[in-house]
Amino acid sequence: MEHPGSDRAAQVGMELKKRGWRLAVAESCTGGLLGHRLTRIPGSSAYFLGGVIAYRNEIKARILNVREETLAQFGAISAEAAREMAEGVRHLFQADLALAITGVAGPDPEEGKPVGEIYIALASPDGTWTRRITGGLDREENQALAVEAALELLEGMLRGSFPPKGSRGNEGS
Repeated sequence: MEHPGSDRAAQVGMELKKRGWRLAVAESCTGGLLGHRLTRIPGSSAYFLGGVIAYRNEIKARILNVREETLAQFGAISAEAAREMAEGVRHLFQADLALAITGVAGPDPEEGKPVGEIYIALASPDGTWTRRITGGLDREENQALAVEAALELLEGMLRGSFPPKGSRGNEGS
């Protein structure tokens, strides 16, 4: 059974392979779904290094180097945390690019954030971009939406349509 959007994962993979770039991921609310989507593609080991499922804040801090100050001031469900997750996993894996996803998949709100509030970040040598998306009340739909939005963000960067619509960037990583 094909995943909706698996063509996007394959297209992104082909472009990464063509450029010789390597990708790493950091996931929270998607629990490994992004890594799964990427590794369903035959030959993905040519460009996919691996990922970290950082479900708890202490893992985000200890493994991905998300600053305690960031977690205290903005929370784990924030553009700032997503940015630091992406930059942390990029550094950890020595990857060319990194994607990170954090948010509230549901069914209950967290950290005062509503179900469906999700942040995605893409870290590259040229900077880090974040995007906020809003899903609905269904956990699985929110997870699928987050993964698709992360792949879309990466696809936009690879196609040169940067900065991506609805994203915020910074200088350097």
